Amino acid sequence: MGLLSAPAAVDKREYWGFSLYDWANSGYVTTVGTVLFAPYLTSVAETAACGYVGTSDKPCHTNLDVLGLGLSPGSLAFYVVTVATLVSALFLPVVGAIADRMARKKLLMCGFAWTGALAACCMVFVGGGRWELGALLLLIGNLCLGSSLVVYDSILIDIAGPDERDDVSSRAWAFGYLGGFILLAINLGVVTAHDALGLSQGTAVRLSLLSAGLWWGAFTFIPFTKLRNRPPVLVEPVRGNIVRQSFGQLSATLKHMRTYPVTLLFLIAYLFFNDGIQTVISVSSTYGEKQLGFETQVLIATILLVQFVAFFGALAFGRFARRFGTKLTIMGGLVVWMLIVIAGFLLPAKQIAPFLAMGVAIGVVLGGTQALSRSAFSQLIPKGREAEYFSLYQAGERGTSWLGTLVFGLVHQITGSYRPAIVALGLFFLIGLALLSRVDMRRGITEAGNTQPTLV
Repeated sequence: MGLLSAPAAVDKREYWGFSLYDWANSGYVTTVGTVLFAPYLTSVAETAACGYVGTSDKPCHTNLDVLGLGLSPGSLAFYVVTVATLVSALFLPVVGAIADRMARKKLLMCGFAWTGALAACCMVFVGGGRWELGALLLLIGNLCLGSSLVVYDSILIDIAGPDERDDVSSRAWAFGYLGGFILLAINLGVVTAHDALGLSQGTAVRLSLLSAGLWWGAFTFIPFTKLRNRPPVLVEPVRGNIVRQSFGQLSATLKHMRTYPVTLLFLIAYLFFNDGIQTVISVSSTYGEKQLGFETQVLIATILLVQFVAFFGALAFGRFARRFGTKLTIMGGLVVWMLIVIAGFLLPAKQIAPFLAMGVAIGVVLGGTQALSRSAFSQLIPKGREAEYFSLYQAGERGTSWLGTLVFGLVHQITGSYRPAIVALGLFFLIGLALLSRVDMRRGITEAGNTQPTLV
């Protein structure tokens, strides 16, 4: 079996359809969510507030006036992500409940994907002092990404058995990093050669944002054509419209979630450590530019390195899980994450080699911890409520972290420095690790009524 071929028990057509949605949305996650948009929106906001773009030597300390509140331009993007995730806490569970009742899951997933892709394409119009437009589009894009991933994650259970999910999930993440690597490589060329192309750097960045939307939208047609729809497991009679019924199921699920205490404990642990992961990802480019003084080209090159290493890291974590178990492999990854944020606090400004070394370390653990968390959680979900449970899971998934970005933004606003903000994120990994160590996977799988895999 080849490095990226489908496991024997998984239909090859659906394997490619599932894997290539990670490829599709990673264009948005990397180019928009990770590298370019947060520092670009920060620069637009600084221009509106101070009349110039802040630098490490001449920072912008004038606040934006938002509904009577003074908000730091350097914290704006992180506050937008916080708001998006708070809205997600109400919106995504309803999406999941609807998906569990739909016979056309893939249409719901792709509809959200195409809406988010349109929002990303419209980011090409964010310029001058139009930070409000940028904040709105980031909010829409993140909500649509989270909504599509609720349905997407639940499809993993449809196409793969208990013993295949670690492999399928890890390889899909690997495809995502490969796709993100390719698009970022193209954007690196555009941003680096903007003068030769007759473009300003701002225009080159906006065209890169447009490319992410086009990438996401175009490649979503592959899962749309290759994934199969399946009849829903939930077959209770419908009373009223499907949205009202979905709210009723959500209420019942929250009331009865105490029936699955291991599932709940895993979800809480994931919420903490994934907040740390997502915040590190979303703030890395801003930290590199505003705190360490690197140019945009250096930041994109570093993220390219992270994507390249993460491709192999995701595959390696899948192999580690087959040998040591999923839970132990995730815990080892969290220890590495704690070391990474400590190293980030100590990084010297304008020294490229240490910054690249930290990028390699992030790449090794980035995809693996997330891919294995997805497959582990899938084992703990009661049948028929996959999308609804994954909607709660998505509240802390990539690009929708709320507590981490809030803490990062507040610490920066209080101290005026990103260094204490980055090291504060270590607390999220520590709490997540402590909670995960108490999760009894075997017990949780039995309580959920699922088949036990060979190794957990």
